[in-house]
Amino acid sequence: MTPLVDRTITVLRAEHDVLAGLARTFTDEQLATTSGASEWTVAQVLSHLGSGAEIGRAPIARAAGEAVEAEDNQTIWARWDGSAPRAQAEGFLEHDGRWLDMVEALTPEQRSSLTVDLGFLPEPVPLLTALGMRLNEVANHSWDVRAAFDQHAGVNADSAAVLVDLLAGPMGFLLGFLAKPAEISAPVSVAIPGAGLVIDDAVTVVDHLEAPSATFNGPQEAFVRLVSGRLKAPYDTGVTVEGSVTLDDLRRVFPGF
Repeated sequence: MTPLVDRTITVLRAEHDVLAGLARTFTDEQLATTSGASEWTVAQVLSHLGSGAEIGRAPIARAAGEAVEAEDNQTIWARWDGSAPRAQAEGFLEHDGRWLDMVEALTPEQRSSLTVDLGFLPEPVPLLTALGMRLNEVANHSWDVRAAFDQHAGVNADSAAVLVDLLAGPMGFLLGFLAKPAEISAPVSVAIPGAGLVIDDAVTVVDHLEAPSATFNGPQEAFVRLVSGRLKAPYDTGVTVEGSVTLDDLRRVFPGF
């Protein structure tokens, strides 16, 4: 099987190609449209992804041995926030492309051995975790952009499959930040496509469940949007939950970011 790090890089490239293709065609009016993240316009989502790529390139480059002097995050954010919508879209194309070119050039040995100091976690993490954190941002915010123009948009299916594997493995810690297990009064286990969700004192994604107490009826991409707080009307058509919890219960556990 293809190593998970390679799969993650592959889907990140696919995400970029789709979003870049759209960004190049957007009119000024479309850039000003409210995105699936209701507090941001389409241009602001692209700005968020572009600034994230600019900031996120430096620690990976350093881990790979490149001498990098980067601006502080506040300065970078202020520059992006002060840019015009068209410049934000063009900046996304430039900086996300540079980020991808760098990670695609990593050798097999680097892909398996690098550790990256992201700056906001207690200690350096394996490259896979850094890539997974980026994929979680890109996949969900790409949906934000596409949902502005297509109510039936979904997270890319290949990205969703990788994210479920990551949440069941090296990115499981992220659920500690995203989930509020106290919103459920009793422990539950939910069958989801290709995995299982366990909610008790904490929230975990596991490879499988022997006897789930509930079933999430929907594709993996819908589960990924649930975790990020994006599985809500009118974007939840056809998704149901049967058993000991409801879809609304699960939405309270995952309020979103």
